[in-house]
This record gives sequence, structure tokens and C-alpha cells, in this order.
Amino acid sequence: MSSVAQDPCSEAVIQSSKSGEPCQKTLGRWILAATILASSMAFIDGTVVNVALPFLQTELNATAIGVQWVVESYSLFLAALLLVGGSLGDRYGRRKIFVIGVAIFAIASLACGFSLTIGQLIIARAIQGIGGALLVPGSLAIISASFSKDQRRRAIGTWSGFSAITTAIGPVLGGWLVEHISWRAVFFLNLPLAIAVIVISLWRVPESKEKIQHGSLDWLGAALATLGLGGVVYGLIESSRMGFSDAPVFGSLIAGVVLLAFFVVNEARNSNAMMPLHLFRSGDFAGANLLTLFLYAALSGTLFFFTLALIQVEHYSATAAGAALLPFVFIMFSLSRWSGGLMDRFGSRLPLTVGPIIAAAGFLFFAFAPSASSYWTGFFPAAIVLGLGMAISVAPLTTTVMDSVDAEQAGVASGINNAVSRAAGLIAIAVFGVLMLHSFGASLSQKLGTIQIPMEARQALEEQAVRLGGIEIPATLTPQTQKLVEQSIADSFISGFRLLMYVSAGLAAASALSAWLLISGQSHKSDGTKAG
Repeated sequence: MSSVAQDPCSEAVIQSSKSGEPCQKTLGRWILAATILASSMAFIDGTVVNVALPFLQTELNATAIGVQWVVESYSLFLAALLLVGGSLGDRYGRRKIFVIGVAIFAIASLACGFSLTIGQLIIARAIQGIGGALLVPGSLAIISASFSKDQRRRAIGTWSGFSAITTAIGPVLGGWLVEHISWRAVFFLNLPLAIAVIVISLWRVPESKEKIQHGSLDWLGAALATLGLGGVVYGLIESSRMGFSDAPVFGSLIAGVVLLAFFVVNEARNSNAMMPLHLFRSGDFAGANLLTLFLYAALSGTLFFFTLALIQVEHYSATAAGAALLPFVFIMFSLSRWSGGLMDRFGSRLPLTVGPIIAAAGFLFFAFAPSASSYWTGFFPAAIVLGLGMAISVAPLTTTVMDSVDAEQAGVASGINNAVSRAAGLIAIAVFGVLMLHSFGASLSQKLGTIQIPMEARQALEEQAVRLGGIEIPATLTPQTQKLVEQSIADSFISGFRLLMYVSAGLAAASALSAWLLISGQSHKSDGTKAG
């Protein structure tokens, strides 16, 4: 008997027959398992690395700018190449490119774990970003290609919910590993997940790709996007150390902006553009991506500095810091399927307006959380409110993006939306870094002026401002003076963090406005039709 006959759920049978619902249901579970694990691997990496940043700063003797690059090198290549990743999957096979991306991500994770210097870690993280650019858009594209339209929303809701819960487990486990083993073990978390994803994908995930090939890939667009984003991010990050008047910083910013402008021109003229601009003629698609830009900029910038605040200022352990956002993720997980059904009742516009407004309130709660007497009266309410806002937003946002394009363009649409969210985080962390370092430095200098300390000690402290809460206090100072300096550092960090939360609240409000103005108010029925 042939292998196909022995395995009624084999890829060959699925592709040759539309019957066999039990088989398709079983196959659907395997598809969700592979895509959820892979997406979680990428999402976990972002949150776990945030927990490890203060320890990286200490062990590798890195500045705040150095640890920014640990995050930004990954985000740069992920954001710039996501569009290529989606196109490669549509063209050569979504499963094939997905598996290749998982393998690259795993190998780079191994290199991260064995890095001996901050420079080596930054390079390994950049390679991780390339792998992520291949696997992330593949996850949603595989779901869209494998499920019928009436099943797709539920599948996306399941994917969103389980990705959230695995993302929640990552920081807690990662924090424990950092505390009890090493920050290096954080990166090794990816290896067992990657092996499981590759096995399931090759065994149970059907291959799919575009039926009609359309010219060559847009490699020029990919290069322009990478260099343009890289130039802008380099200029923003390094400006905190060298100033905007520095020739390399100023030149990098100008070059980055010019290259991004050429990228837009190239996409408009290229018939095989990796970011087809005609997709943005859809109000739903344009509005959803503008919302993504603002909301995820706020979220990414907040999460980066939130972990630093917990460990360096609030003196949380790594495990406690990893667990601090569990309420946020639990709310997103428990409400994800419910929020996915909001579109059937209210359409896209209402949940995508209300959700970001609630998220804005959550950011304002975070602004005052450090002043609370405990986690339960400060960070916990903030996490609950922010989680509710994001839960209402995420599933309808993802579904709106995928429903606004034809199934054949699912990989491109997924790539664009993911690229927008990653680019938002990339730029936000760079901009937030400039704001934080400027606010922190000015506040610290002012507060040190009120303390009686030797001039050389004061200069040493001010020169370390780029380390933020990781500043080393001179041992020559008296214990009482050391406590005053430590409090000045903490107060300066909180002042800068509060400024960032106000900015995040404003960005979330802007995302709500973009949804209300651009996204249609029609409800989407399960058969794919629209009702007024």
C-alpha cells in the first residue's frame, strides 16, 4: 500500500480532494501548531531579550546605546526584509521559505548565546532578524492559504491568543534563566521550539504558493528599505552620544530619509514591487497599517524601557520583571477569540477605535505607576488596562488587514503589516532613546547640583548618563551621599519614563483617530460579504 493510502491526511490527499472534513480539521490543528510555535519563537525573543538587557549591559560592559543596538539590529533586518519574506513565500512556496527562516533563526540564536562581546551579539541578532523576516510573514500567510474564509477569522483568533500566551511564558522563564543560569540561556530557548516547528511543518503543513509568477523579486526595494531605515536609526541612536550636529550623524539621517524616499518611488514604478502601493487604495488596508504604525510604536517603546525601569530603578529580580506583564498577556489571551468576533457584530471601525483609546489610558496609568506604593496599586492596573485595549485591537486589526486583499496576496499583505509594526518599533525605540537620554541627563545634572559631592565625582556620574539606571556610583562617596545619588538616578529615570508614557498615550490616540477616519464601519459576515 502506498504511503498516501496509509496516511489519509497527507499533503497529496489534501491537495487532490476537497472532501474529508475530519482530515482537514486534524491538518488544521497541525498547521496552527506550527505557525503558533514559530510566531511565538519570534515574539518570545523580543520580550525575553528585554529582560536580559540590564544583565547584558553589566556583563558585556555596554552602554544604553549598545543595548539599544542589540534590539535594533534585529528589528532593522526584520522590518526591512519582511516584505521580501512574504514575496519569497508566495513565489517559491510558503512552507519552504517558512522552514528556511526557522532554521536561520535557530542558528543565529545559537550564535547569540555564544557571543563574547556586544559587537558579536549585535551581528548575531542581525542574522536572527533575517530569519525572522522569512518566518513571521509565513505564519499568517500559511493560515490564510490553508483555511477557507469563513474559518480564517477563528484560526487567526486562535493564532493570536496562543501566540500571546507563549509570549507570556517566555519572559518568566527567561527571567528565571537569567537569574539562575545566564543571559546566554535565554537565546537557547529558541532551539527546541525551532526543531519542533521544522518537524511539524515538513510532516503536516501543506505547501502553497502563487499560481502565476510575476517577474523578478524587488531586491532594489529591499536594499533601499534596509539602508534607509538603517541610516535613520543609526543617526537617531548615535545622536544621543555625539549630537545631531555631528557630521556622520547628520549625514546618516539625511541619507536615510533620501533612500526611503527613493524606496517609495521605486515601489510606485516597479511592476513587481514588494510593497505594492495600490493596496493602500483600500481605506481598510491603509487605515489598519497607519493604526499599526502608531499603536505598535507606542507599545514597543514602552516595553523596552519598562523592563529597564523594573530592574534598574524598581530593583525587581529578572524573574519578577518577566512576570510583571503577565496580566497584560493573560487579558490578551483570554479575550482574543471574543475580540475576533467583534467584527461580526460591530464591523472594523468601532473596535479599532475603542481599543486604542483604552490602550492610551493604559499608557497614562503606566506614567504614574512608579509613584505607587506597590506593584498591585501601580503596574498591575496599568497592565490590565493596556491589555484590554490591545486585546480589543489585535484580532480585528489582523483580520482587517487580511480581509482587505485577495487570498493570492496574503503573503504580501502580511509582510507589509508586519513590516509596519516592526518598523514602528524600530523607529520608536530610537526616538524614545533620544528623548529618554536627553530627559535623564538634564534631570540628573540638575539633581546632582543640589548634592554636595566632589566635582570629579559629579563629572564621572554625568559622563555615565548613557548607562541610564546602570550608572556605577563612585565608591569614594560616603554611604549617605551614595544613597542621595542613587535616589537622584532613580528619580531622573522615572521622569524620563513618564515623558515616554505621555508620548505613547498620544500615539495610541492617533491610532484611534486613523481607524475612525479611514476604516469602514461595515460588519463582516462569516461568508465574506459585508453588511451595512
